[in-house]
Amino acid sequence: MNTQDYLRTQLLDRKTRLLAAMKRGSSDHLNSLMREVDTALEKMAGGTYGICETCHDSIEHERIMTDPLARNCLDHLSPDEQRVLERDLDLAFQVQTKLLPKKDLEAGRWRTAYHYEPAGPVSGDYCDLIIPEREQGALYFFTGDVSGKGVASSILMAQLYAMFRSLTREAGPIHEVVGTANHLFCESVIVGHFATIVAGKADDAGGVEICNAGHCLPVLVKNGEVEILPSTGFPIGMFCKSEYESIRVNLRPEDTLILYSDGITEARNSSHWQYGEQRLREVVGANFMLAPQDLLRVCVEDLKKFRNGVPASDDMTMLVIRRT
Repeated sequence: MNTQDYLRTQLLDRKTRLLAAMKRGSSDHLNSLMREVDTALEKMAGGTYGICETCHDSIEHERIMTDPLARNCLDHLSPDEQRVLERDLDLAFQVQTKLLPKKDLEAGRWRTAYHYEPAGPVSGDYCDLIIPEREQGALYFFTGDVSGKGVASSILMAQLYAMFRSLTREAGPIHEVVGTANHLFCESVIVGHFATIVAGKADDAGGVEICNAGHCLPVLVKNGEVEILPSTGFPIGMFCKSEYESIRVNLRPEDTLILYSDGITEARNSSHWQYGEQRLREVVGANFMLAPQDLLRVCVEDLKKFRNGVPASDDMTMLVIRRT
């Protein structure tokens, strides 16, 4: 089903529900909603659906998918619509902030630090750390990036949080956890939305199992040497029947794993050059002996220096995990 067919189905379903409600008793509110649905269906039939009534440009894809009755783009909302949007964004920001893991979390001999920076009011990046109740010294870790931007992506980020928090209660292999999450994500999101994910589990003995579903390649500093860990599968939500594999590495004291989103490596400066994976690896390689919090700070400061005042165009997340 393409986007237009999906939205038509949504509008027809809303019309059916409104007709059922109006049979029980009509009201000005129900009549107003019916007029909006009929107008949207008429525009769809006439080929003008999704066009802003003010500037006649396309309404943002994320906005129209969230609200099929939207009539204006974000730049041309009415004062009342602006107030509602600001309130919703503020609430979304508060919710998202509460979903982030504890700063500088420790689990057994594992030390962590992370940087989470939305490009706008809310973020589509995903970052979580989970200490399993029944496995002493173990740690689950996740970073990810939901396709798109804005409120719709932040909602899907919250969905990922809930799914992995639930799935990690059972001590299965990490690639099976990702496979189950992929199936659930496919069945619960609209067509065209997916998420790249690095999911991992570190145990008390120093073993780390990692499954990379189409995300940026993790950086591993092992015995002082910088390595790159490969991707092992497609992004979740892209193919419902995807199968996933995991790799296993053993970390000794002071070995460090760095996960990040593409907002880091694809950041640009005023000359339109990208920060790039190579520069990140060089900064990590030169500073890997620093404590996780300090290594993270140096990486973020180097990125800021590179951008030289150019605003971020994408959400940025970096997670450092150190074996002590």
